[in-house]
Amino acid sequence: MAPLPRAALAGICLVGGFLSPKALAEIPVHRFPEPPHSYWSRTPSDAFAALLARQQAGSVAPLSGDAREQVVALLKALNVPQSSQLLAYSATSLQSGLILPSNPRAIYFNEEVYVGYVPGGRLEVAAIDPVLGPVFYLAQTDAAGRLQAQRTERCMNCHAGRTSWGVPGLVAESVIATASSGASLDGFRRELAGHTIPLAERLGGWHVTGAHEQGEHLGNLLGAAADGGYTKFANPPGTRFDWGRYPARTSDLFAHLLHEHQIGFHNLVTLGLYRTRDALAAGGGSLRPEDRAPLDDIAWKLVRYLLFSGEAALPSGGLKLEPELQAAFSARRLAGPSGRSLRDLELGTRLFANRCSYMIYTHGFSALPGELKQRVLRGLALALGEKGAPAEFAYLPAEEKRSIRLILRETGILP
Repeated sequence: MAPLPRAALAGICLVGGFLSPKALAEIPVHRFPEPPHSYWSRTPSDAFAALLARQQAGSVAPLSGDAREQVVALLKALNVPQSSQLLAYSATSLQSGLILPSNPRAIYFNEEVYVGYVPGGRLEVAAIDPVLGPVFYLAQTDAAGRLQAQRTERCMNCHAGRTSWGVPGLVAESVIATASSGASLDGFRRELAGHTIPLAERLGGWHVTGAHEQGEHLGNLLGAAADGGYTKFANPPGTRFDWGRYPARTSDLFAHLLHEHQIGFHNLVTLGLYRTRDALAAGGGSLRPEDRAPLDDIAWKLVRYLLFSGEAALPSGGLKLEPELQAAFSARRLAGPSGRSLRDLELGTRLFANRCSYMIYTHGFSALPGELKQRVLRGLALALGEKGAPAEFAYLPAEEKRSIRLILRETGILP
């Protein structure tokens, strides 16, 4: 599908915020619309594109019912759990006129696709294509309940900026928002994404439910301008909006942490994908000597990220999960003969018992060009070695390294 003209509509950024003229001028320029990437002219093969194709072929039922029921049906069709729901009430997207503390935006996700829903607005989808990286869609249903979707350039104002090094990427804002409009009074963790960001800097403008509704984060807060700054006050989930408009009644901290981890992973993988393609095009199909060190650097960043290097601390006392979300996450568990999995949870001092990301099984990682993927796999083998491993991986005990190596071998990642 061709992109919409910039003036055709007020597009929607799935996770992100407005950028000032100064910030727009500082965005690193990458010519991803041009060959060899051809972001807008290539036909996507992501999960949402596949759903649209199945709908056109008549193998997907129309989305019936009211807006909430249609969202539920879409999530089911994409195999996205309702329990992954996150609620954002800050007006940090191009659909800001609808996003308010009284009308939060919901986001749902699995490893390959992210769905946004604002009551009274359009559906938003960001789906991960193994060749293009994140592909952004605006969608709505026609009178018969059939999805009508278009890709739009508008989202790239936020989603091809400094957070993702100028290539298509995902963003999560953390701001103090006003009660009246959701506008931002202050911002945190600017141009950063991933699991290394301290929890104290995250979740401003987002709801957090359950055991961690109040805690070491910026969630569930609003602000009011005051002399020389602003004051903060509580915004408990469900106080200003009707839960009945949403498929779930949660915005669980565990879902937030998974969401943040996945954003950082996708952005690094997409950076590597585009930089490798650039290098191969410049070298006529092979790597020039001057391109090897930059790819080594990206590969090492991926190794460190996959192994949760610098993972931010969990809340004091560990993490307590909503049972439905925990069940949905564990249902996608992949294990070999040993019964061990990268989805086995620890939750006391860290998220996972075996600190290597389950995102290594995604289509995006599997489809990385060999010139980069082999560098990452060699780096993983080195980092997980019990002898001669770089000192920066000393945070992984020998037994945990053995467990990770076993899992990666049983599941076909390492030989």
